Amino acid sequence: MFTILYAVAGYFFLMLMVRLLTRRPGAQMTMFEFVIVFLVGGVIILAVTGGDRSITNCGMAILTVGLLHNMVAWIKARSPRFGAIVDGTPLVLLKDGAWVDEVMRGMKMAPEDIMAAARMNGLNSIFDIKYAILERNGTISIIKAKKETA
Repeated sequence: MFTILYAVAGYFFLMLMVRLLTRRPGAQMTMFEFVIVFLVGGVIILAVTGGDRSITNCGMAILTVGLLHNMVAWIKARSPRFGAIVDGTPLVLLKDGAWVDEVMRGMKMAPEDIMAAARMNGLNSIFDIKYAILERNGTISIIKAKKETA
C-alpha cells in the first residue's frame, strides 16, 4: 500500500519540480511526458533496491503511475486551465524586433538561442522575425516578419 502512496506523491512532486525548473530539458516532450519518463524509471529503481523487491510491488507502482498519467491527461483534455498549469503556456520572447527581457530572463534564455532557431528557419536578422515564441514543449517557434514593398 505504501508503494502506491509513494508513487502518487512522487508523481505530483516530480511534475511540480520539472514544471518549476525550466522548459529547456524536455526539448521535444511536454513537462507532463517528461515526468512520466523520470517517475517510471525511479519507481523501477525503488522496487529493485527497496526493501520489497517483489514483481507485484513494482507492477503496482507502475500501474499507479500509469493510471495517474491517464487521469491527468483526461483532466487536461477537459480543462484548459489545468492544462496550462501542468504544461504551461507559450511565451513571447521577441516581438517586432524587440526582446521581451522579462520573459528572456525568467526562462534563462540568451538572444543567441533565439537567433539559432531563426537561422534554422533561414533568417539571419532580428528584423526578419515578427515573433519568437517559446512553446510549451520547449521548442522555439519563429514567425517571419512580412517584407514591406515600396
